[in-house]
Amino acid sequence: MESLEEISEEEAPKGPRTSSFLSGKLTAKEILATKTQNYFAETKRTEDILMQVAFSIGLGSIWRFPYLCQRNGGGSFILMYFLMLLSFGIPLLYMEMIMGHWLRVDNIRVWKQLVPWLGGIGYASILVCILMSLYNSVIITWSLSYLANSFDNSLPWNHCPLVKTTNVTDLSCLRTVSHQYFWYHTTLSASGHIEEGVDALVLHLTLGIFAAWFLLFLTMITGLKISMQILIFSAFLLYILLLCFLIRSLFLEGAVASLRRMGTAELSSWASLDLWRQAGGHVVYSLGLGPGTTINFSSKAGGNSYIQVASLVALVNLVTSLLLTSIIFIVLEFWATTSGHTCVEKSVSKLISLIKKGVLPQDAKPPEDILLLPALDYLDWISNLPQHLQYPVIHFSPSCSIVTQKDKFMEGPGLAFAAFSQAISLFPGASLWAILFFLALVIMGLSTLMSILEGIVCPLQTSFSLFRSVAKPAFVTVLVCLGGFLGSLVFTSHAGSYIMSLFDDCLVPLTLIVIVAFQNVALAWIYGARRFREEMFSKLDRLLWSFFTFLWRYVTLPGLLALFTICLMQLHRRVPSYYTAWNSSMSQEVKQPYLQSALSWVTFLSILTFLPIPVQPLHHWWHLEDHVAFDPFETLQSKKMPLVPPKSLQYPKHQLVTSQKTDTECSSRKVNPPLIRRLNLSSLWRFSLPLSEYSQSSSWFSLPVISSLTSALSMRNASTPVSRQVSLASETIGNSDKSRETQEEN
Repeated sequence: MESLEEISEEEAPKGPRTSSFLSGKLTAKEILATKTQNYFAETKRTEDILMQVAFSIGLGSIWRFPYLCQRNGGGSFILMYFLMLLSFGIPLLYMEMIMGHWLRVDNIRVWKQLVPWLGGIGYASILVCILMSLYNSVIITWSLSYLANSFDNSLPWNHCPLVKTTNVTDLSCLRTVSHQYFWYHTTLSASGHIEEGVDALVLHLTLGIFAAWFLLFLTMITGLKISMQILIFSAFLLYILLLCFLIRSLFLEGAVASLRRMGTAELSSWASLDLWRQAGGHVVYSLGLGPGTTINFSSKAGGNSYIQVASLVALVNLVTSLLLTSIIFIVLEFWATTSGHTCVEKSVSKLISLIKKGVLPQDAKPPEDILLLPALDYLDWISNLPQHLQYPVIHFSPSCSIVTQKDKFMEGPGLAFAAFSQAISLFPGASLWAILFFLALVIMGLSTLMSILEGIVCPLQTSFSLFRSVAKPAFVTVLVCLGGFLGSLVFTSHAGSYIMSLFDDCLVPLTLIVIVAFQNVALAWIYGARRFREEMFSKLDRLLWSFFTFLWRYVTLPGLLALFTICLMQLHRRVPSYYTAWNSSMSQEVKQPYLQSALSWVTFLSILTFLPIPVQPLHHWWHLEDHVAFDPFETLQSKKMPLVPPKSLQYPKHQLVTSQKTDTECSSRKVNPPLIRRLNLSSLWRFSLPLSEYSQSSSWFSLPVISSLTSALSMRNASTPVSRQVSLASETIGNSDKSRETQEEN
């Protein structure tokens, strides 16, 4: 039997290799090459999906969603978040994905090509990425701090630390759980309010922030990328650990009540504007809308099924957030049920057991009637003990609160760290579980921050000639990492967690909502949703779902404008917003309002972030008159075709930048441009209008219908060769020009 290769060679005509391809006969080598190419394309597509999923389930779902849910009543916040995720979260994520896949450029040039007058959106996205990288790096520092403490055989957050003085603050650890005490006293060394301790840095946090930025610098300067194995390890290991934590937490006291409270939604709480603002802001934040990272991912990814990818990212994000929140709610309910008199009983039982074992002397035995007295009398008994007995009694006290906790234990951003440190202590060999969990958090945080930094470095290197002309391409990376480290030092101060809350609660959601709103206006109304749908048909050979164009025009934009209005009202209302601070004397969290100076800084940074958006039209208008004056051929053509709009209303050419190779590795991928991009039609390029501009449904500023061009392009069959389409289109345009000249002469 003859082999496939021999049969193909006999049947193949004598000639170049392309002739065999056109005749429909492929050799075995070509078949193998095609299969290999498809395999690598599918592998690359899977890697891109994992990168997008890892970015979306990063720090936002792990530490941000649980404390927002706890702060806003549990089920009400979850229901509001789910509705907003469906109404404008998934459509906007799909919009950014399909735009990056269509134009194949970074988040700066995509808006310059789409709507030149709004090209400043890309620069505003860069500024938002800088703000996000600053305070996201301190979360990695917290994870590194917990990771460093996980190597002790006796985890330090399981018991109260030994004190060195005999004043009232010695018993502060017994007034709360040891995990919360460890978070505020040991990890943060938190001050009492936001204006206190800003000028003093915490040493171990400063070293941690330096280590985080140094790891990021080494990773980016050496060109290393997070491989598929590390992504699988960090993502799947985190899910395995979370499932183990959930199973163990279900056996705790009050687990069923906590899950019931988490799933209960009170419709009366929907009247709170804070609920709407924080739910909508977290939808934008968790899906990565606005910073441009999604556009950068999609510009390098393959495949066309972005609606499935967007739905998958949103689903994984939601499932991860609910899983984490379930564990945290169970732990909080466990803290509440074991506080007060129950904690006194547990403490007395443990002290008696240690005395019987000989760990503590008989003098440390509590009175017989101590359980009949109020819980605060137990603290008075400990304070009257000799100093050499106070230390071991406080140190060996269980991790529960002597004071009855009627209110919420924690509402700050450290809720996830305190709750999961409690869940880890429930396992045998807790040190190993702690090392694995916080190591997965560090890897996830580094991957998230690396994606944000790539959204800063790559667009700067490809868009600015200054950074391309420097001797070393790593200059931008050095500049960004050094500036990020210096800017992040403010978050390592004693008031750093409060400043981070200010950024996370007021500044970043506001800027993201405004940027996404401008993106929505630029695509759906200025460029035109129908026109964009037609361009996608030429690119993907299939129409987009018309339901998404309806959402972009009439649902997502009003929702974003409503969220923006709520954010402004929250920022400048009479009663200022509050943050959660730590009162060390009372050993509990207190709500304190933000100072007017802090809110003024938020306003200043917001205006600074939005500044490139109005500056770009001014820059475009300043250089527009000279550009038109020194183009005589365009002036001549404008006399022949008076229907063409003025130069100020022109649209971008949308040519792909695959021919523009930079010295960096950010634009190394080559992409075959779609058919419309390959048409060498000089008359179209002169007026900077894509071919779909001549269709009936384009945008607000479209030209009238040119019937000859429409009939030449819109009625082409998909099986027509490219060269034939080009020639027919060119002939049609030439005939239309000749007929117009004849009419003018007559």
